[in-house]
Amino acid sequence: MIVLPVPMVVALLLGFLFLRATLFSNTPRLLAALLLACACQSITVSVVQYYGVVELRLLQPITASLIPALAWIAFLDGGIRARHHTTDLLHFLVPVGMACAVIAAPIMIDALLVIVFVGYGAAILVMLHRHGNDLAHARLASGHVPALIWRAIAIALIASAISDVFISLALSFGYDSAPGLILSVFSSLALLTIGFLSLSPDIATEPEYAGYSGDEVEDGPTSNRDGIHPPSSTSKTNDDVPIDEIMGQLETLIADKKLYLDPDLTLARLARRLGYPLKQVSTAINAATGENVSRYINKYRVEHACRELENGQNVTTAMLASGFNTKSNFNREFLRITGNTPSQWLQQASTNASSSQETQSLS
Repeated sequence: MIVLPVPMVVALLLGFLFLRATLFSNTPRLLAALLLACACQSITVSVVQYYGVVELRLLQPITASLIPALAWIAFLDGGIRARHHTTDLLHFLVPVGMACAVIAAPIMIDALLVIVFVGYGAAILVMLHRHGNDLAHARLASGHVPALIWRAIAIALIASAISDVFISLALSFGYDSAPGLILSVFSSLALLTIGFLSLSPDIATEPEYAGYSGDEVEDGPTSNRDGIHPPSSTSKTNDDVPIDEIMGQLETLIADKKLYLDPDLTLARLARRLGYPLKQVSTAINAATGENVSRYINKYRVEHACRELENGQNVTTAMLASGFNTKSNFNREFLRITGNTPSQWLQQASTNASSSQETQSLS
């Protein structure tokens, strides 16, 4: 009977997911690269720890340091920014620096790995907090799920660093057999979590750059595709947001164009239609409504779904007609806004209609 170590099982699973993602889905390249990096790291851990290929031991920290750098760039590209930044390539110097440490200062390897994993994980958490969970290219129909997924990835990065601390402590206290167990349990679980979550359709959306430089939503207001021209007096920084102008134009767009019916609507698309920076649009909606962008848009979607249900449509038809593309997102947002599931809401609406008819007949 063939027995595979846990890291090798994880590597095979991640490798299968990578092939499936690249061949049969439109997974963004950075997320696919992150998945592949996790698979390669699991293979490296397995062959070093369980198959005795000690020649790859020095490669292990180098390949490991690539994972948090890729996660950070993928997060910025798919969640925060409206366009690529060439300076993001500087993060690929992290593995180069780790290679230098392997050659010149091996005693620093463990400390540097902890700093890299904790640093990037903490940076993702901080950016999520700063942006109020409003991610540029995440579908607004997904609600808070994309931010939750990235938060879990960040925690997995930090957990992986903690496993390195445990390994160092175990070795310092003479538990020479402990590193294999720790790597099998903690590191493999962290890599599997990062790789698996990177395939979630809620974050695996390719940013749209074609025919669009991103300047109009990052650098300042300009005229947008609907012919709305923001007043020149509103060219302000993100600390001085023209809330009334943004909300007025947004409500006009929603009334005239019914943007909320687009299942692929994102904050970046919304900002592009308005001609304001991403951060200003997000800040304006939060200041005016007390809600983030996804909750604001999904409220219109749920209201539209309720009207569809009242007109006799079934739940699935109402869901698709209202800008949702998954049942889980629709049910979650419907419950949050109405306090009932769609089936409960239908039952309650039917009861209310029956009571109203009885009252009318008695009168």
